Amino acid sequence: MRKVGVNKIVAILAIWVLAGCEPENRTPGLWLSGNLQPLPDDWSFSQAHREIAMEVATPYFIPHSITIWCADFEGDLYVGAAAPETKNWPGWVMDNPDVVLKVGDEIYEARLTRLSEPEHIDRVRSVYAAKYDLAPQGDYIGWIWSVGPRGESQ
Repeated sequence: MRKVGVNKIVAILAIWVLAGCEPENRTPGLWLSGNLQPLPDDWSFSQAHREIAMEVATPYFIPHSITIWCADFEGDLYVGAAAPETKNWPGWVMDNPDVVLKVGDEIYEARLTRLSEPEHIDRVRSVYAAKYDLAPQGDYIGWIWSVGPRGESQ
């Protein structure tokens, strides 16, 4: 039997990690890559994307990225978590709301602010329902965040 050198194992692992950085479908990833862009004033172009990717900070200093549904309402972008109590990332966002979003090939550094006003939540849920063909008053999204620039609370 041939021995595999430690350097080869490290190189294979490095290639595997770099190749598997981004999330796909329900499989999470690590770092997002793409063309860094300034935050747009109007997110309506995001309606053309069924899913976007979002990278969040974790307590163990390695980013965690997921695919997520998004909704544009009057030019503002919103992301939501279904069953947030069953996932780690919503809590990590509450601890550190600075995220990286990937829409198509473009990435955006942003800050999430969780919605708390029931009327605003209902309006955004109705946009989700229309985009994803869901029941209008369904409880399919537990928490919803608005997307804004880093460094400011919305």
